[in-house]
Amino acid sequence: MRIGIFGGSFDPVHIAHLTVAEAAAEQLMLDEVRFVPTAIQPFKPEGHHADAEHRVAMLRLALNGRFGLVLDLREVERGGISYTVDTLTDLRRQFPSDELFLLIGADTAGDLPRWRDVDKLSELAQIVAMSRVGGPPPDLAAITNVLTVPSIDVSASAIRQAARRGKDVAEWVPGAVAEYIRTHQVYHSED
Repeated sequence: MRIGIFGGSFDPVHIAHLTVAEAAAEQLMLDEVRFVPTAIQPFKPEGHHADAEHRVAMLRLALNGRFGLVLDLREVERGGISYTVDTLTDLRRQFPSDELFLLIGADTAGDLPRWRDVDKLSELAQIVAMSRVGGPPPDLAAITNVLTVPSIDVSASAIRQAARRGKDVAEWVPGAVAEYIRTHQVYHSED
């Protein structure tokens, strides 16, 4: 099997996440893309805006019915700081003979040299930077492939701000996720 690993806060998951994952799956001929929500991101010590329960629930709703997109809870279940090298090591044990592709955004790729055990990452998986149309691909030796993916103007912070103001966010997230945010007032009490 050819497996993509797509990690992040997903706070909340939005249409750009889904679109780039599907584009990567098509371009790399992946059998599945595993969405791996972080427990705690090492570069975001302030934490997440929504707790893991809400972020996982929104991911379940977003991935429901999307062929080849799979929710992988290993980082949330492990707890603590989520290091990609630990996740890839777990996945390599689980899928010893499969091809693993770590999917990262071009913006995130710039931080790659700061990641824990970055040299080990490319031993565990092929590192694929997803670059938006017109965006410059990162120039790092660890990156084995650069994909051009659709550029969608949406950000999780803008979605959270809109939700906090009581605005409908269905333009940026799947309908079921918008309903979940509204019903559970996920970002309503943020300062």
